[in-house]
Amino acid sequence: MSNTIAIVGRPNVGKSTFFNKVAGRRISITENRPGVTRDRIYASAEWRGKAFTLIDTGGIELKSEDTMWREIALQAKLAVETADVILFFVDGKEGLTSSDYDVADYLRRSKKPVVLVVNKVDEYSPDKVFEYYSLGLGEPYAVSSEHSRGIGDVLDKAIESFSYGEEEESDRLKIAFVGKPNAGKSSIVNRILGQQRTIVTEIAGTTRDAIDTPFELDGNKYTIIDTAGMRRKRSVEDDVEYYSVLRAFEAIRRADVVMLVVDSHEGMTEQDVRIIGTVHEEGKPSVVVMNKWDLIEKDTHTVNRFEEKLKEDLKFMDYYKSVYVSAKSGQRIDRLLSLAREVYRNASQRVQTGALNDLLTDAMRVSEPPSYQGRRLKLYYASQVSVCPPVFVLMVNDETLLHFSYARYLENVIRGAYDFSGTPIRIQVRSKKDD
Repeated sequence: MSNTIAIVGRPNVGKSTFFNKVAGRRISITENRPGVTRDRIYASAEWRGKAFTLIDTGGIELKSEDTMWREIALQAKLAVETADVILFFVDGKEGLTSSDYDVADYLRRSKKPVVLVVNKVDEYSPDKVFEYYSLGLGEPYAVSSEHSRGIGDVLDKAIESFSYGEEEESDRLKIAFVGKPNAGKSSIVNRILGQQRTIVTEIAGTTRDAIDTPFELDGNKYTIIDTAGMRRKRSVEDDVEYYSVLRAFEAIRRADVVMLVVDSHEGMTEQDVRIIGTVHEEGKPSVVVMNKWDLIEKDTHTVNRFEEKLKEDLKFMDYYKSVYVSAKSGQRIDRLLSLAREVYRNASQRVQTGALNDLLTDAMRVSEPPSYQGRRLKLYYASQVSVCPPVFVLMVNDETLLHFSYARYLENVIRGAYDFSGTPIRIQVRSKKDD
């Protein structure tokens, strides 16, 4: 496992700006008001050849009685517990506050290495950082995250405390949980991880960022990505929520497998179909997770009725796989990871070229392609050129002769011979005269 650096401090001291600069891309949402980053946000980074995991946290208000602020502080404390080094951020413009002293006292008791970072110092002079020695955390490092000044000095100090053993690198299966607000994504993630990993409340829209959690189970390595609820554009109320939805779309793009979490009590909605449509267009293997199954009154035909409705709603991707779960009771939650591995395995399989050509040639004998103006499609050669999603290229006499309906027929033939359930496949045609 790589070393971990956690960024902590009270709200609005520039933690997320620093995080984004070091991570090299805009991961955390940065806005000039407190409480924007609520959960722990992870990113892989490297400095002077040393790889590490960087954790951004919400602002710590240790003495606040507000429920949300107490949850945010809990997430920050969990980050401190799992980190190897702490970057404690304070505001160089505003000066020290009682909250800073509270956090400093907490960090001293953690017994972890702490680097004191005085942010928002645009022009350094010794007198600007002198007062920060009173926190009892050693030398303060003056930085301006906004202008990328002093960041290297902070990272130099941080990696001094790293311990490096023999690291074993292997790919992790990245699984993104997406869906509408309050569908139960975070509750499912917490069930899988067996800990209070993300903040769960009855208030829709609690998870604002796409939150990565690496973990291992039964010898398999995963990264679980919890995302913000994705509402329709006209329902997005402010810029922060807008960027949260963008993070969810980015999570879909970088995931290996996507789990669409649906409130089964509400049923598949237009917005759910729109979200899974995006997953389909991105070429990602997926599973439809019908959550809150414990709330449904059931008889022997209940699942069949739900499946018929799903088939109608998802007729554009009839390869879908579904599972009916309850995050509250834990029902079938243990199936989700095995389903994720299954659909990813299906998306990763390759069909031998000879077998593919025999299959399609036989299919075209059984059902000839329709003719157009006296001309008929001829298949010269077929091959699979990539996986995740599987892409098949057909070399034909004229690509304009392949009608959509016949392409769908060929896709169904391939699916009938090989298990590509849970994953889209792509069929591309090229005219031989173009090569």
